[in-house]
Amino acid sequence: MNRTIRLENPPARILSVVPSQTELLYALGLEDRVVGITKFCIHPETWFRSKTRVGGTKKLDLSKIRALNPDLIIANKEENDRLQIEQLMTEFPVWMSDIQTLDDALEMIACVGSLTQKRDEAEAISHNIQTAFARLSLSQIQRSVAYFIWKSPYMAAGAGTFINEMLVKCGLKNIFEHSRYPEISAEEIRKAAPALILLSSEPFPFREKHIQEFKTLCPFSDIRVVDGEMFSWYGSRLQQSPAYFKQLFCTS
Repeated sequence: MNRTIRLENPPARILSVVPSQTELLYALGLEDRVVGITKFCIHPETWFRSKTRVGGTKKLDLSKIRALNPDLIIANKEENDRLQIEQLMTEFPVWMSDIQTLDDALEMIACVGSLTQKRDEAEAISHNIQTAFARLSLSQIQRSVAYFIWKSPYMAAGAGTFINEMLVKCGLKNIFEHSRYPEISAEEIRKAAPALILLSSEPFPFREKHIQEFKTLCPFSDIRVVDGEMFSWYGSRLQQSPAYFKQLFCTS
């Protein structure tokens, strides 16, 4: 982001406005120092029930944030609203992440560990992630895939997204790479006929009942509902993602 954050003291009142980074703060052992989260920060459940919620990732309640008086806000370029973040930057130290690749995620984990004086814990998490992905070996090379995140209109995860990075790690070829989150018509889906169609559990909550809808468009495609957190949460949850990918694809 070409910005420098300077903290005179270790942050004692941390606000996270990104779900995957909230979960990372929990994994780093920052229970007593995190004062606020968003309504989408559902992990861990104990924090979701007990921490002050400051609205959604793109619709933050600035008055609640001011009342919490954080000495560090951890945000993300894609997930948060630019105008709101720029307003917060005039009032509080705001550290931004910009995640497109696994290396970006590992760098974020290291930086957050450094900011919060949890370097050893962050290094352990990063080591676990790197080890797990190094052991990920799937026979999916260049199998065409479409990963849908929304319905009405259909939207897919495309090039430059962290989801696409995870698809690549699984040995898959994203068939809708022409933009970050392209809108796809039913006819385009029919013509593309990807070998594999993945329906994410978030942000649109695809369920088993939606499989038939896509089956009518692509009767020969392998269509599955998948855990979107495993493909898009770029914090400590990445320790679990490779095992999930193996379970998902090894029998395909």
